[in-house]
Amino acid sequence: MEETFTHVRTMISIILGFGIAQLLKNAVKLIDHNKGAKPYLLHLLWVGYTFLLIIHFWWWEARLTGVGSWNFLEYLFLIFYTTMYFALSVLIFPDNISDYKSYKDYFFSRKKWFFSFLIVIFIADFADTLLKGTGYFRSLNWEYPVRNLAHIVLCLLGIRFYNVRFHYVLAGLFILYEISYIFRHYFF
Repeated sequence: MEETFTHVRTMISIILGFGIAQLLKNAVKLIDHNKGAKPYLLHLLWVGYTFLLIIHFWWWEARLTGVGSWNFLEYLFLIFYTTMYFALSVLIFPDNISDYKSYKDYFFSRKKWFFSFLIVIFIADFADTLLKGTGYFRSLNWEYPVRNLAHIVLCLLGIRFYNVRFHYVLAGLFILYEISYIFRHYFF
């Protein structure tokens, strides 16, 4: 089974690596191409959150070592699930926004897609966690399901509202919670 897990882990790493490369490549373009669209702080906060979410997911998937046996359907699910993170990276930071006036204009025109992908990710996360075993799922206590459900509700609000202040608060909450979750579960 170790051989199968190595294969699964490799595919996950490749796909997530593409997502991280997308975010980093376009972040460097902001510095390198100072004549293009100016950075927009809210957009950059969501880019930072996406980066943090991907590296957290990559670490989270280390728990897949506990899966005793693999079948193709589980493998296919993980590839689909991991691909959602790549798609999220491309949605939040595309290679070209020349059809838009600014990163602000781009973000608000694509926010429904961005938050919809986040919703799918948080729903799929339940299945991914159960793949690691019901004992593992229960070990996460009440916070895990509340975390995912709260994120889903907040994403639905993110789709609905266009208020810039609301979106700054939402991005700040997502980032602070993700950092808090990482520190509480992996450092203490």
